[in-house]
Amino acid sequence: MLYDRDIREPLFDFLEETYGKIRILEEKTMGKSRADAVMVTVDALYGIEIKSDADTYARLARQTRDYDLYYDYNYAVVGTSHALHIEEHLPAWWGVITVEPMAAGPDFYILRRPRPSPKMDRGRKISILWRSELAHIQALNGLPAYREKSKTFVQNRLLERVPEKILQRQMCDALFERDYTAIEEQIRQFRAKRQKQQPEKGRRKRRRRGTGGL
Repeated sequence: MLYDRDIREPLFDFLEETYGKIRILEEKTMGKSRADAVMVTVDALYGIEIKSDADTYARLARQTRDYDLYYDYNYAVVGTSHALHIEEHLPAWWGVITVEPMAAGPDFYILRRPRPSPKMDRGRKISILWRSELAHIQALNGLPAYREKSKTFVQNRLLERVPEKILQRQMCDALFERDYTAIEEQIRQFRAKRQKQQPEKGRRKRRRRGTGGL
């Protein structure tokens, strides 16, 4: 029996051999579900759901709905216990990769290649990007920074102003370059700035309350 931990790293090696230049982002939130992995290629995003021999189909219907909204293509990667039945539980456009235990390690086979998700929502997909990544794409396309606007506003403006194929490629480039160390530092600085501001806000509120009581 193969478990999730037995499948992941060999799977990512197989995908790299199959697709060439890729980047794997693991455990990404999407709506009410979490993608086991997202494969970034030069021009598309692939959602990847792993169903090991120890897993069930209990959440699969909800998961497929969420995957379909966020990613261009989707794969189910399944152990041998699911291989004969998985296609009955998936939309027709999902791809299927089977994995079997072998003496040399897990063996992968593409049982069905994926087709584009007809339910993919460009607004959901672009929400995967961080604000700093959106800002970089804005600069690439000569758009204003919109620093005072919400992230949703910026996403919608990019969808309106940048041709779909160009934006798709720029999104993939941004995800290839994603630096988790850098974003952790940005979050740390943001939190430190907020902590410094909070005491001052508290003092202003106390002064206002005191004045009102005179």
